[in-house]
Amino acid sequence: QVQLVESGGGLVQAGGSLRLSCAASGHTFNSYTMGWFRQAPGKEREFVAFISWSGGTTYYADSVKGRFTISRDNAKKTVYLQMNSLKPEDTAVYYCAAHRSSYGMGKAERDFGSWGQGTQVTVSS
Repeated sequence: QVQLVESGGGLVQAGGSLRLSCAASGHTFNSYTMGWFRQAPGKEREFVAFISWSGGTTYYADSVKGRFTISRDNAKKTVYLQMNSLKPEDTAVYYCAAHRSSYGMGKAERDFGSWGQGTQVTVSS
């Protein structure tokens, strides 16, 4: 059973930055692609970014490309999401997720089998 615990959310002004962290336990972290998703009030959960098991491949949603950076530290079993130039429309609950299969790829929600509890990010205008 994979456990994922997010941290680092909070309230920030537009243009500011936050770094989210997701600590994993219970699986071979360095064999799994990890992702970040978000869900704004009244909207469906959407893909934000993923990073492959080695860190060699990253992929971003168009809405965050150039502003957000996903990274991972396999020794610490932690994945990060650095968020810069935040906008009010980035306000959402952010979820960390582990891919369903080791060495798997893909950014669809169905590709991810384990989820954290989420952390709230609020960007004020």
